[in-house]
Amino acid sequence: MRMSHLIRAALGACILAATPALAETQLKIFVSSQHQPDVWRKMLDAYEAENQGVKVVIETGGNTSEAQAQYLNTVMSAKDTNLDVLMLDVIRPAQYAAAGWTTHFPGKDLSGYLPAYAEANTIDGEVVALPAFADAMFLYYRKDLLDKYGIAPPKTWEELTAAAKKVSEGEGTAAADLQGLSFQGKAIEGAVCTFLLPYWSQGKQLVSNGKLTFDKDAAVRSLSLWKSFVDEGVAKKNISEVATDDTRKEFQAGKVLFAVNWSYAWKHFQGPESAVAGKVGVARLPALGSGEQSSCLGGWEFGVSAYSQHQDEAKKLAEYLSGPKVSQYMAVNGALLPTYAGLYQDPEVVKSAPWFTEALPVVETARARPVTPRYNEVSEIIRTTVNSVLAGVKTPEEGAAEMEGRLRRVLR
Repeated sequence: MRMSHLIRAALGACILAATPALAETQLKIFVSSQHQPDVWRKMLDAYEAENQGVKVVIETGGNTSEAQAQYLNTVMSAKDTNLDVLMLDVIRPAQYAAAGWTTHFPGKDLSGYLPAYAEANTIDGEVVALPAFADAMFLYYRKDLLDKYGIAPPKTWEELTAAAKKVSEGEGTAAADLQGLSFQGKAIEGAVCTFLLPYWSQGKQLVSNGKLTFDKDAAVRSLSLWKSFVDEGVAKKNISEVATDDTRKEFQAGKVLFAVNWSYAWKHFQGPESAVAGKVGVARLPALGSGEQSSCLGGWEFGVSAYSQHQDEAKKLAEYLSGPKVSQYMAVNGALLPTYAGLYQDPEVVKSAPWFTEALPVVETARARPVTPRYNEVSEIIRTTVNSVLAGVKTPEEGAAEMEGRLRRVLR
C-alpha cells in the first residue's frame, strides 16, 4: 500500500512537471517571403516575451500575390488547422470572408487606421481582417540622371517618354543597357495595376456597386500606352516576362531610369548591395495626357483562419501585430508603410525613411482594385490580356474587346 502511494505521488509529480510544456500554445503565421519575415520575427519574439506560454512559428511562401493565394487557397479549401494567422493581400479579405475561410473580429474599431484599410477589411459591417501595413505603387527614378539633364520628375506618361529618350541620347553608349521604364508585364497581379493606372487616369471606373462599368475606348488607350513603351524602345522587348521583383532587381542594379513598383523596393534601393543607393527619387505615378495622376492601392492584412484551433490566441496575436507599436517598428526597420496616418510624421520613422512624408498623400489617394467576391476571375482576365498585348499576341483593340466580353460574363 505504501509503495502504491509512493508510485501515485511520483506519477502526480511527473504530470505536474509536464504541465507547462503541455500548456504551451503554438501559433503558426503565414508571412509573404518578400515582406521581410526576418524583421517580423523580431516583433514575434517581443510578443512571446510578453505572453509566456505562447510560441509563434513563421511559415513563408511565394514571392507574388498569386503564388501565396494559390497555396493559401489549397490550405483553406482543405480546412487545414495548421495555420492560425494569415498575411493576405489587400484584395483577399472579401474573398476569404465570403468563402468562410476567416473569422470575424466582433466589436473591433478600425477608425484609428487609414480609411482605405478600414474599408478593405470591413465586409457587410463585419471586421474580417486587420491591417498589417499600407502600400501603393510609386514611380521610382534615377535622381542623379534627371538632375544631370535638368529634367523634373514627369507628371504625365508622355513626359516620361520624352525624359527617357533625352537621357538615353545624352548618355550614348553608356546607356546601352539602361532601360527607360520597367513595369510589371507578366501575367501577375501587378499587371492588373499596370492596366488600371492609365485607365483610372482617364476618370474611368471598372466596377461600380458590383456592376461592370467598362469603357472600351479608355481600355484601348491604356493598353496602347504600355505597348507604345515597348514599340518605342522605352521598355525592353520582353517586358511581358517581367514580374514585380524583376523590376526591383533591375532598377537596383542601375539598369533602369524609371520604375513602377511598391514601397518595399525602397529599402532594397538604399541597401549596401545597391548600385543606386543615394541616387533614387520617388514621385506620384504620371497621368495619361490631361488626366489625373492615379496610384494603385496595395497593402497586406492579417486574417485569422476559421479553422485555427486557437481562435482567441490567434486574434490576440493579429491585434498585436496590427497595432501602432508594431506598425512603427516595421516602418523604421523594414521600410513598410504604416497603416496609421500619425506615424508618417513620427520622428523615428521620418529619420529612417524621409520619403514617407511624401508617401502619405499617395497612399491616401490611391485607388482600390475592384471589390467583388469574383475578384480572382476579374484579375485573371485583366492580367492575361495585358500580358498578351505586351507580348504582341493581340493588338490593344483586340485585347480591349476580349477583356470586355470576358468581364461581362463574370460581372453582369
